[in-house]
Parts: sequence; structure tokens; C-alpha cells
Amino acid sequence: MAETAYTLIEDATSLQQACREIGGHRLVAVDTETTSLDPYDGRVRLLQLSTTDGNYVIDLFQINALDSAGLRELLTSPAHIKVLHNAKFDLKMLLYHFGIEVGPIFDTFLASKLIAAGRPDLGHGLAAISARILNEYVDKSMQTSWWGGRLTEEQYRYAARDSEILLPLREQLTSQLVELGMVEVAKLEFDCVLPLSAMELAGMAIDTECWRRQTATVLRAHEIISSELKQQLAAGIEQLSLFGEPDINLDSPTQIIDTLGRMGIQVEGTRSWQLQPLAKDHPVIAKLLEYRTVQKALSSYGDSMLEHLNPKTGRLHPDFHQIGATGGRMSCSNPNLQQVPNTPEYRSCFRAPQGRKLVIADYSQIELRIIADWSEDTRLVKALMSGEDLHSVTASQMLGVPLGEVSKEQRAMAKQLNYGLIYGLGPQGLSARINVTIEEAEALIRTYFATYSGVAAWLKEAADRAITDRENRTRSGRLITFSFDPLDRAQVAGMERLGKNAPIQGSCADIIKRALILLHEALRPLDAQIVNCIHDEIVVEVAEAEADHCRSIVEREMMAAAREFIRSVPASVDIVIADAWLK
Repeated sequence: MAETAYTLIEDATSLQQACREIGGHRLVAVDTETTSLDPYDGRVRLLQLSTTDGNYVIDLFQINALDSAGLRELLTSPAHIKVLHNAKFDLKMLLYHFGIEVGPIFDTFLASKLIAAGRPDLGHGLAAISARILNEYVDKSMQTSWWGGRLTEEQYRYAARDSEILLPLREQLTSQLVELGMVEVAKLEFDCVLPLSAMELAGMAIDTECWRRQTATVLRAHEIISSELKQQLAAGIEQLSLFGEPDINLDSPTQIIDTLGRMGIQVEGTRSWQLQPLAKDHPVIAKLLEYRTVQKALSSYGDSMLEHLNPKTGRLHPDFHQIGATGGRMSCSNPNLQQVPNTPEYRSCFRAPQGRKLVIADYSQIELRIIADWSEDTRLVKALMSGEDLHSVTASQMLGVPLGEVSKEQRAMAKQLNYGLIYGLGPQGLSARINVTIEEAEALIRTYFATYSGVAAWLKEAADRAITDRENRTRSGRLITFSFDPLDRAQVAGMERLGKNAPIQGSCADIIKRALILLHEALRPLDAQIVNCIHDEIVVEVAEAEADHCRSIVEREMMAAAREFIRSVPASVDIVIADAWLK
């Protein structure tokens, strides 16, 4: 492989010449080298641009190139497609430091993830996909070198190579996207990068004192429940600790299984779904599940949450992984705001700053609306069209009870069926959730599927397709593949469940990403910013005086996004204006 040739830009004359040369190309590869991975802590040192005719490396420590109207226009012009790898990183840097919204883009990282379609054995770093797709080696050894001082020829050439290789990568990835029928979903993902970049930069405000009080409360509850659980397990523990308590590590599955066994309670494992059916007959199991809940809250949402506060903004700036799960759902880390418990004790700590409000909006029963539209089940469509409470309508239809006479217990049963069965909930799981026998649960499931026969047929078809074709798709055409051992009954059953719910959850992800795109554009005239997104929920922080206007825009754009994917039933958005993250 020949050494990468490049033009180093360090003055205004060479910058103008480069912009003229680059401007004649529709495709422009873009990359950056920075002094830190954190936009609030680092600076952009190099901006690399490549076309089929040449590579340009702009040293931003030598020239304020992004003050140039020509370069800014090139990076934002709809006439030029910017090709990047892991574009969210570069877009955040350029947006924060220079106020530039780069677009439209093609992201080779996201394209590779789409094509992989959930296969876990494929890497998506630039070196990995270059080797796999182009059979070319990309040396990443200079990636962690210091970019803040005097740069070497090796560093400049490394930077130029990183952008140069993006154009041939895009060509090959585009061919694969076309072949797999994923051009539409690729555009959806690429368009969503900028809204996500802006959301991460905005961050979310948290009341630290409120959070510390909640953590202290959970810590006290943890100490009490730990002591109570150890006392209940005492009959199965052979010795005491130095403190006179039964000696057991409550977080050790092996010790828990052995101890319960000595108490005459045989369990195959200690996961919640394995313990839940035993909880009503064994108080010690119920206490163990209570302990697990508190332990998770303490480990996941204790003082460690505040360690992620940015010292410059005083806010949390989580990392959203755009294709973070099977089906295209986003995941979140550092910290994981998607998993903050949906309880007032926790969410009241996330408060809008003085003079601002939170607009909190989520799709109502979006997954049921997706399956109603997809399955064309006339009864479910009619129930959703009626405007009546869906779970009450379901109970009425299943049990032959007049709608006005449906009890709370009957509605709760119908709700578990409505949500549980599309995720593969079986008789054992249903019996544990609604406290009926397994035989009664089996009868309820038969009645449900007899009532919604179209849903039953669609779910069976989706499960069969996952096994026979080893793939499925979301509404946008996103491909989902399934890997399993056909001789392993447990794996086959797991893939059948995933075959049912992954397309539904993935279609929900398609909708929420489209909503983020529409909202990012629609909120521009307001003093407002998207600050969080949780699967089917979006949180916007807005100036108090503009809160009502913002509420209308959020509802309008979220409804518009849903209509692009769901046509036979109307979408519904629940939305409130609040001081804290509460509904």
C-alpha cells in the first residue's frame, strides 16, 4: 500500500484553494484529531478532508479555518455528503467548539452495524471494517498519541489516511445496504446522529442534594433488608459471622442456592424469573427479591451517579449508543439514564434549572399500536380506534363482561396479557404476575389469542420466520438476524421470543429516532433542547415562557413521526410540562 499523500493547510491562501478543489466533489470524507475524547475538556487539533482527487489536513492550531465561510458552508451544505466514521464524536466536537452542524452525513460505523444486523462476532472500528471489507490494514497506533503539541510527519500522514479510506469504504458499504434493502433505515440512522450529538452536549440537570438524600434512604433500607434476609436464611446457614449474624454473601448465587437447599427450597438459579414463581409460597424468596431490588438501586443509582457530573456544566452528559441493542434500540451509559427507576423518589431529582421547564412526552401503547397495524387484527384495531381504555376493552372482549363492569383485577389481567404475550410471556410467567394457577393462565392465553386471532397469527409467523429464515425486519426495513443452535430447545425458544419482540421494539426505535430528527429541526426557533430519550419517551428542557409552545411542537412532531410508520391506527402521545422529570 502506497503512503498517503496529503496537503497540509496552515494559511488562508492554501485554505481557499483547498475549499475550491473540495467544493467540486459531491462526496467529502471528514475526520478530526482532538486533544481529548471529551468535547468540554479537549480541543480539535486537525480537520481532515478527503475527495477522490486528494487529501487535505487542516491544522486548526495554526489557522482559524472554521471561521472561513467557505469551509463552514462546505460542512453544512446539502449538496455535499460528508462521510465520517463514528460521526457522533466528530459532530459533537465541531458543534461544541465551532457551532457547526455538519450534514448530511454517511456514517461508516453505523452502516457497518446495520449490515451486521445484530451479529456479535463482527467488529465495527475503522481498522476492523477496513480489513473486512477492503482487505486493507489501517494502523491505529497513533490514535492515542498527543495531539496538542508539535506534530510529526507520521501523525499528519496517519490523520490523512483515516479520512482517505472512508470513501472506498462508503462505496462498498453502500452496495451492501442496497443489496440488503436498508437504504431507508440507513438514512434514518444517519439523520439521527446530529440530534443525538446535540442531546448529549445539552446534558440533563440533576439536583445533587435530592439525589444524595435518596441514596441515603436506599442505603438504610439496604441495611435493614440485608439483616432481615440473613435472619430468614439462618436455618440454612451453618455458622455465624464475626458480628453474630448468619455468615453468607447475599450476592453469591452459589451460596444462596446452597442455603435455600438446606432449607428445603430447591431452585435452579437465582435470577428473578426463576425465583418469582416461588415468592408467594416462600417468604424468604420474596425477601430475597426485595433485597435484589434495593441492591440494584444502590449499585446502579447510588453516589456513583454524581461521579458523572461534568465540572464545567454541572450536568450529566450520558453516552447514547445509537444502535445499542437487537432491533436498533438505543442504549445508554456513563451514566445510564434510560434505567433510572420510574419512581418519584428518583425522578424528582432531575429538575429543570430556575426559569426553565421540562416537557416530558411518551408514546402511549406504541408497541401495541405497531402490532395492531402490522397484524391487521380487526378487534385490536377497533379497540385502539375507539378511544376507550385498551386494557378494559380487552378484558371486556375476552371475558364477555360489559365494558363498564370490568373490574380492576380483570383490567390488570388484560394489561399483563396485552404487553406480556408480544414478548413471549408464557403460562408460568403469567401465573406469577397475576396470582393464578398455571392451568388458569393457560386458559387465559388461549382466550386472548382467540379474541385477537390476527395478533396470534402474526406472532406465530414472526417466530417461525426467526427460526426458518433466521432473520426478521422492522417497519423501516432494518434487518435483524438470529444465531442459535437448532438442536438446543432452550436456544430455539429464546429465538422464537426474540423473533416476535425484536421487530416490534425495533419499529418503536425507528419511530423515536424519526421523532428526534423532526424535533431537532422544529425546536430551532425556541430556547429549548432535547435532554433525554428513553425508548418511547423524549424529555425537552425549555425556557418557562415558551413551555406551552414547546409542548405543542413536541406533540405535533412525535405524532408526525409515528404516522410515517403506523397507518391503520392513530398514535397517541401523553405529554406534560413539569419542574422535574415526573408525569
